[in-house]
Amino acid sequence: MAYEIQPKASHFIDGAYVEDTAGTPIRVICPVSEEEIARVYAATPAIIEQALASAKRAQVAWAAMTGTERGRVLRRAADIIRDRNYDLSVLETNDTGKPLQETLVADATSAADALEYFGGLAGALTGEHVQLGEDFVYTRREALGVCVGIGAWNYPTQIAAWKGAPALACGNAMVFKPSETTPLCALKVAEILHEAGAPAGIYNVVQGMGEVGHALITDPRVAKVSLTGSVPTGRKVYATAAEGIRHVTMELGGKSPLVIFDDADLEDAVGGAILGNFYSSGQVCSNGTRVFVQKGIKDAFLKRLADRLQDVKMGDPLDESVNFGPLVNAKQLDIVQGFIAKGIEEGARLVCGGEREKRAGYFLQPTVFADVSDDMTIARDEIFGPVLSVLDFEDEVEVLARANNTDFGLAAGVFTNDLGRAHRMVAGFEAGTCYINTYNLAPVEAPFGGSKLSGVGRENSKNAVDHYSEMKSVYVSMTAVEAPF
Repeated sequence: MAYEIQPKASHFIDGAYVEDTAGTPIRVICPVSEEEIARVYAATPAIIEQALASAKRAQVAWAAMTGTERGRVLRRAADIIRDRNYDLSVLETNDTGKPLQETLVADATSAADALEYFGGLAGALTGEHVQLGEDFVYTRREALGVCVGIGAWNYPTQIAAWKGAPALACGNAMVFKPSETTPLCALKVAEILHEAGAPAGIYNVVQGMGEVGHALITDPRVAKVSLTGSVPTGRKVYATAAEGIRHVTMELGGKSPLVIFDDADLEDAVGGAILGNFYSSGQVCSNGTRVFVQKGIKDAFLKRLADRLQDVKMGDPLDESVNFGPLVNAKQLDIVQGFIAKGIEEGARLVCGGEREKRAGYFLQPTVFADVSDDMTIARDEIFGPVLSVLDFEDEVEVLARANNTDFGLAAGVFTNDLGRAHRMVAGFEAGTCYINTYNLAPVEAPFGGSKLSGVGRENSKNAVDHYSEMKSVYVSMTAVEAPF
C-alpha cells in the first residue's frame, strides 16, 4: 500500500484521524524540491483536551491488561511496520529528505525493532518478594499514567516508537507531538498501533510548535515527559516539567569525540568517521564531529577520507543509488553554512566540501576541516550538518582530557587495535554511549542516552522500563502490631 503524503487529517486521537483547521497551518516543505508537499494544523486547545482526555480514560484499562496481552499488540504492530517498510520509508524520505537507501534500513525498521523488543519484554515486568522473618515485602511495578513524547525532526518514525514502545509496554498511554518540521510519520505509527489492537486513546498524535508542547507538559494529567531535541529546548522542557515534579527523560545534543590512534585499521576508522559525520547528512545527535587523529596517521587518514568522499552521490533521494541527501530545511542549511564560514574565519583548513550544491534542494557538500584547535567554534558548538573537524593529538592521556573538555556527553568512540587502551578510553570518556572500533550503532537492546548537558535517563533496553514505571512497596505483617501506647 502506497501512503499519500498528505495525511487524512492533522491529528490521530482516540483511534481516529481528527482535524481542526482553526489551528496554525504547518507547511511541510520537501527538502529536495523546496516546495510544499503537505499541510497540517497545529493543535488547538480543544484538540489538546481531546487527546489528553482520551489518553487518561484509556490508560486505566490498558494498564489492567496483562503484560503479555499488551506485548502481543506491540509485536503485531512491529510485524505490520515490517510488512509496510518500503511505503513507510518513502514517506520518511519525503518528510526528511534522507535517502531511501538509508530510510529502508534505519528508520521504520528501528521502530519495528523497538515495538518487538518491548512487546517481548512486557510480560516479564514483575516485582520482587523480600522475606523479613515472618513478615515480607513485595513490590509492584506500576504504570505512571499519561506520558507525553516530544520528537525531533531527524528520525520521526524511529523516535515515535522509541518513546511509545516502552511507555505502552509498561501500561501507560502516550500523547506524542512530532517536530513541526517532520509531522507526517508519527501519524502512521499511531494508525498502525491502533490497527494492531491498541485501544483507542492509548497512542495519540497531535501537531504543533512550542506552545502545544508547553500545554501538554504542564497539564496535571501528565505524569511523564520524554524529549528528543536540542539543549536549549531541553532546558525549557526540564524546568517546566519540574514545576509539576514530573518524570523526565531527555535525549539532547552532543559534540562527541571520535579518537583514532595510529595503530587503528585505517579503512575502518575512515568508515567510522563517515558514519559519525555524514550519515543523514550529519543530522544525528550522537555524531562524532570532533575527530581526534593521532599525528602518525593524520595525513593518511585525510587522504583516504577525501578519496572515499568521492563516492558520495547526491540527487533524488527516492533513487536507491543516491547515498547523500539534503539538509532538512533552509534554516538548517543557513545554520550549517554559518559554521563553515566561522571555521574558515578562525583559521581551520578546509580540506574538501564547504559549498552548497548548485541544484534544487538544501544540498550541502560533505565538509572536512583539518588543523582544528579545541577553542574554535566548530570544535565547541553542535553543528548538526555534514561538517567533520580533524584535531591532532600526541598521546592517550592528552586526548582523553581534550575529548572530555566539553559540556556535552552524549557519545564517544575510539579506534585502536590495542584493546587494553580501548577499554581504558571508554572507561575514561564522560559520555553515556561509547563505541570501540565502530560508531553510531543504536540497537534497541542497548541503553542509549547521555550525560552532562546531553540529557538524563536512557532510551531503549531494559533501562527504559525504569523511566516509564515506578515501584510500589507493600509491607505485609504476619505478626501482632507493637506500639508504644
